[in-house]
Amino acid sequence: MELTLLGTGAPAGLPRPDCPCAACATSLGAEARAATALLLDDTLLLDLTPGAAFAAARAGRSLGGVRQVLLSHPHDGPAVEVPAGLPQPGRVPDGRELALLTGHRVRAVALDAPGTGYAVTGPDGTRLLYLPPGGAPAGLENGAREPYDMVVADVLGRPDALARLRAVGAVGAATDVLAAHLDHDVPPGAETRRRLAAAGARAVPDGTTLTVGVYEDVPDVPRRTLVLGGARSGKSVEAERRLESFPDVLYVATGGTRGGDTEWAERVAAHRERRPGSWRTVETCDLVPLLGEGGAPLLIDCLSLWLTDAMDAVGAWDDAEWSGGGEKALRARVGELAEAVRTTRRTVVAVSNEVGSGIVPATASGRRYRDELGRLNAAVAAECETVLLTVAGQALTLRG
Repeated sequence: MELTLLGTGAPAGLPRPDCPCAACATSLGAEARAATALLLDDTLLLDLTPGAAFAAARAGRSLGGVRQVLLSHPHDGPAVEVPAGLPQPGRVPDGRELALLTGHRVRAVALDAPGTGYAVTGPDGTRLLYLPPGGAPAGLENGAREPYDMVVADVLGRPDALARLRAVGAVGAATDVLAAHLDHDVPPGAETRRRLAAAGARAVPDGTTLTVGVYEDVPDVPRRTLVLGGARSGKSVEAERRLESFPDVLYVATGGTRGGDTEWAERVAAHRERRPGSWRTVETCDLVPLLGEGGAPLLIDCLSLWLTDAMDAVGAWDDAEWSGGGEKALRARVGELAEAVRTTRRTVVAVSNEVGSGIVPATASGRRYRDELGRLNAAVAAECETVLLTVAGQALTLRG
């Protein structure tokens, strides 16, 4: 089955008309995208968008052989004119499966938002799933028959859709996940590609033709990632974003509840509010056993609080205890944690503070903590495929 992406942008396109934002201002050339529309085998069109015939011509294709047009979502604004010779667009009722004149079989997938997803099986048996903007499958059953060869979806806008598909086996390691309906919420170019790669997805320019079932460009999701940053730098948001397209994530909170501290409780509540509902949370600093187990991805937030707990345990704040064995004991704990990161089989995203670039602490204990955190970060970073530094909400890649 051959797929030509006539457009890969949001319904309003990218850049949006008359939008002054920075993302729209830089959506030029290959980063400019028309509203998403898919042409399959030159005979089946999924979503009719303004200028579809011209988009096909620019891609070296023609709509002259299209025998079926299916719409996936309500189209705002004036009605789109149907080019001469093209059949009238229609929609398949949820749950219905049709054998089309084109030789494709199409099953309508119910969504949790207005619109319809389409699971398409080509004449050659390859399988593609197309989801409309802002939509995620509803009522999926556990145990998919087999993974789709390709999924085209709103990966950045609805990463939980990808998580749901992964949870039931509809997206596997070899599924080619393509981002569509790209909008101005994420800066185009390198930032879009970076976020998609973390989800195991990719974007291609408008007009690209692909063969469904060819997987050589599927991004490898990094298994161990360390996200560093200062206070309010966006490091926790970045870490959560890297796992939001995966199901059953275990969020490991190392800070505890701190009874009576209302400001801390508000921070914890804010973190919980933005996590996907399918994630579980455990409050512990005992990280080594978790890293040694198999299971769902781990998000550890954060290593700097783990270090505080470890330094409390070895008496690091007392000079006599520190010199009498506390320093050696802490080195052993850090070494054990780094070894656990090295040997873990789980996908791990860990968060830590970067405090060594600011004001020199006024106390000996403060300087000791700063130095030990720097050593801890370096030890864990050495075992990670990807290391990021967040500054002013922007993630800079240090490794990976």
